[in-house]
Amino acid sequence: MTTVQINMTKVLNGAIQSVKSILPISLSIESPSLFKEKALHSSMAVLIGMTGDIKGRIIIEGKPQTFSSIGEMMYGMQLDGEMLESFTGELGNMIAGNLATNASQNELVMDITPPTLIVGEIKLTSYNQAIRVPISIGSSEGLGVILMVE
Repeated sequence: MTTVQINMTKVLNGAIQSVKSILPISLSIESPSLFKEKALHSSMAVLIGMTGDIKGRIIIEGKPQTFSSIGEMMYGMQLDGEMLESFTGELGNMIAGNLATNASQNELVMDITPPTLIVGEIKLTSYNQAIRVPISIGSSEGLGVILMVE
């Protein structure tokens, strides 16, 4: 494996570990797959840039209801509107921050950018490789974590 592949594996494993440690709920991590889409068709997502040894982006995507359910599990209240949007960005920030800490423990230099909330479809450019990890939460809800490397 090349250094980029090894680093990407470390970051991917770190992202999965971060989701598990941040979300206080039972999760089912499904098999990663290559993500070859040129557009993201998601109701809601948060994008965070990564700099350092791995340059790229991490996207956490899902339905607004899923993010609202997570917020309710974490804070005991249902979120909607601006509160839901703020929470979704902060959730992405917590996961990416935990990922950056995990990366440093695995001898990778990584910093993150502030979160960008995405609502609706966006075009995706400027990446060489991307991997998507589906995460099931309960019976009908789920998130997708997409790791995009430049």
